[in-house]
Amino acid sequence: MAESGVNPTAAALLGLLHEGPMTGGQLMAAAERRLAPYWSMTRSQVYRELPVLAERGLVRMGKPGPRSSQPYAITAAGKRTFSRWLAEDPGRDTIRNPVALRFAFGALHSGNQLRNLQASANEYHSEALARVREQVKNAKKEGDAFDASALEFAVAYHKAALSWLKSAPVGG
Repeated sequence: MAESGVNPTAAALLGLLHEGPMTGGQLMAAAERRLAPYWSMTRSQVYRELPVLAERGLVRMGKPGPRSSQPYAITAAGKRTFSRWLAEDPGRDTIRNPVALRFAFGALHSGNQLRNLQASANEYHSEALARVREQVKNAKKEGDAFDASALEFAVAYHKAALSWLKSAPVGG
């Protein structure tokens, strides 16, 4: 764990809570809307981190709402912890691409499997590229240069994946 004492998922939740109190479901939706093009979080990660953050006094629980939904708000201690996290060295990227992993074992695939894998990955990255380009456009229109910049990373990633897929060997 870093000097701030929070992992990246917890830090992302604290960052999102700067927008105002949210339930776990609202945090998932905000993470999907704002971070998903370049940072993944699962529902189980969110619901595992929230009680830990509350126990540490970094968020406080609000009054339960409908269907026992529990809103969380960032505390002053949470804001200080998030600021410390922002100042830390981010560490190294972790690359985990399931398509590249399968291509690494391409000699064990049939040509048809590789062509289907390539076609499916092309479709995914093409659609994701179109979505994230729209998000960049909206972020720029809203004047959020920082969000637009982070989203540009996702644009470059999908472009790189599409370029790589064109050259990936799929047999004859």
